[in-house]
Amino acid sequence: MTEQEKETFEQLLSNCADEPIRFPGAIQPHGLLLTLSEPALDIIQVSANVETLLARAPEELIGQPLEHLIGDVDAQAVRVALQQPALFDVPPLRFQLNGTAFEGLLHRHQGVLILELEIHAENFQPRNVAGNQTHLGRMLQRLHAATTLQALYDISVQEIQALTGYDRVLIYRFEEEGHGQVIAEASSPSMEVFNGLFFPASDIPEQARELYRTNWLRIIPNADYQPVPLVPKLRPDTQTPLDLSFATLRSVSPIHCQYMKNMGVLSSMSISLLKGDKLWGLISCGNRQPLHVPHELRSACQTIGQVLSLQISAMESLEISRQREEKLDALALLNQAMIDSPQNVFDGLANLPQTLMALTNAGGVAIIEDKQMHHYGICPEPDEIRALHKWLQESGQSVFASHHLASVYPPAAQYQQVTSGVLAMSLPKPVANGVLWFRPEVKENINWSGDPRKPLALENSDAGLHLRPRTSFEIWKVEMAGISTKWSHGDLFAANDLRRSALENDLARQVRREQDAVHARDELVAVVSHDLRNPMTVISMLCGLLQKDFSSEGHHPSRRISTAIDTMQQAAARMNTLLEDLLDTSKIDAGRYTITPQRLDVGQMFDEAQALLGPLAQDKDIRISFEADPGLRIHADPERLFQVLSNLVGNAIKFTPRLGAVDVLAKSVGSDIVFTVRDSGEGIPKENLARVFDRYWTVKEGNPTGTGLGLYISQGIVEAHGGRIFAESEVGQGSEFRFTVPRLD
Repeated sequence: MTEQEKETFEQLLSNCADEPIRFPGAIQPHGLLLTLSEPALDIIQVSANVETLLARAPEELIGQPLEHLIGDVDAQAVRVALQQPALFDVPPLRFQLNGTAFEGLLHRHQGVLILELEIHAENFQPRNVAGNQTHLGRMLQRLHAATTLQALYDISVQEIQALTGYDRVLIYRFEEEGHGQVIAEASSPSMEVFNGLFFPASDIPEQARELYRTNWLRIIPNADYQPVPLVPKLRPDTQTPLDLSFATLRSVSPIHCQYMKNMGVLSSMSISLLKGDKLWGLISCGNRQPLHVPHELRSACQTIGQVLSLQISAMESLEISRQREEKLDALALLNQAMIDSPQNVFDGLANLPQTLMALTNAGGVAIIEDKQMHHYGICPEPDEIRALHKWLQESGQSVFASHHLASVYPPAAQYQQVTSGVLAMSLPKPVANGVLWFRPEVKENINWSGDPRKPLALENSDAGLHLRPRTSFEIWKVEMAGISTKWSHGDLFAANDLRRSALENDLARQVRREQDAVHARDELVAVVSHDLRNPMTVISMLCGLLQKDFSSEGHHPSRRISTAIDTMQQAAARMNTLLEDLLDTSKIDAGRYTITPQRLDVGQMFDEAQALLGPLAQDKDIRISFEADPGLRIHADPERLFQVLSNLVGNAIKFTPRLGAVDVLAKSVGSDIVFTVRDSGEGIPKENLARVFDRYWTVKEGNPTGTGLGLYISQGIVEAHGGRIFAESEVGQGSEFRFTVPRLD
């Protein structure tokens, strides 16, 4: 093939994939198709063969009422059928027109009513069938009685062949990779046997699969037909082709018709098999001679397809459940090993390598925990395992499975004899970790129907280059390399469940470690606070005594010593405060902060606060006021509540410039007493306001001595009383802190 021919081939292949099979603009000739307006039932479009079948010119029918073509009685039957809530429940209408028996099929799609008049196959003679309803009932009984999936497949193809008389009936299952395999077949002796063969994905393009998914049944009575165009070609209302996705008479791709003839059949019928809403496979029927199966028998076949779909889903679910149950004992054993492991969860798994390999029927397993790696059985080299694991981590998949590893991870081709399949899981931890199961290469011959590398060919004719479907369906053996046995649903379940258990156990360990660390920290803070408090008290007392001996009015060296002693006293006092704050913080963090509430008069508490805090404000010429509604009483810890009040008022004074104002209020609001501390200070930037109650957070400028614990402790004290604390501020306008305490009635 020349370079130009290759380009032409690729272009034609792309065109084939984009072929508008939903909008062929034509139908098969074993019936008529009309599109009708509602409710008038005027004819919008009609197939051109209305002239040969009913002796009416199509152009003359456009815009005419339906009665003009089929008569008043039959048109009335259509109108009655349209009253049904669901048209797919309406049985075919029977018409006798121009000496020909028709079956009328109705459906709506994209704003138009479509009426198909299919020629009734009056002389159809199915094989070995005595009474269709009796035969259908017997078939359904046999389907329900099947105990295995293969028996279910075999019964289905045998019964459909007996019912319809097709030379070949087979079940075609789609594989994950896109291609399909024939898994059951019933054929006449003259037919080539396809059972067990694989067919390339290109035999059924993606858009055709989507049509199979949305339509239960399609039929082609004679692949040698000449398509019948619609008149007019486009819908008059939209000037677009008519969507025939759900039309029984829809014309099919000429490439597909040629494909059928290359297979040696002139008639076909396909019945979809669905698993949920996904296309699982097809029941495919073929006949060497033209064969028009009537609608009644097609409906029976469709019922078989629907029952088979339900049975497949049910039996596959049972099989999945069985596979999962087989893993439970091993999973329980591995979970207990992880629980009992003294260090980390994967150490426990490393003690049971045989159980771990048997869990997924693997030939080898590797367990990675940071720098440590254990591997057992048949595995790649340690460096190769590390490289593979790194690639798996970068892929971001918590559980990964492949039975053809080299196809997604090319370096694996170097050791595919040892490992062609891998199943892996990992935990979301910052260090490298995970379990990888390995399966070796299993070389096998796959029998294809024809060369899978040449599903289509390029043909040169008078009309130029065009695609033609393959002509050879002879068995083509391909040796599969780099493939392991597939990981089952049970294997994937086991990997996911083991990961879940490992994650739960690992998180439990982290929680215990955090709790132990908090407990150790609390003990340390308590010991340090207790052991340092006495020495700091002694230092403070000695500083006081020394201060009396070195008066600031003495000579110069004495004044320096006095200043140093002042600094020491301030540092000791600050350290004592910090120790108290750390102890309170530790108790709040551990949830052990306790209060001793009693009846308190808010007015009396304000008087004491003004006496103690008022002088601090006077030193900066700040006006300070305390105002409480009369008679307010609360149930609170007096020492702790005063700690909150003094912290908030102290901050307000500290951050309010000279000649400013601080107002302290207490008001009854509902079942709470709301305390408010408002200042006219510099305010808190919006981006910092949400952080003022965080531990150790301070505004660096203007608060060089702050520990960042005052407001955090205040919040803990208020919440211990069952209240809440809030902060509002605007830069340049001041700040307002409010907290609530339940009122005592």
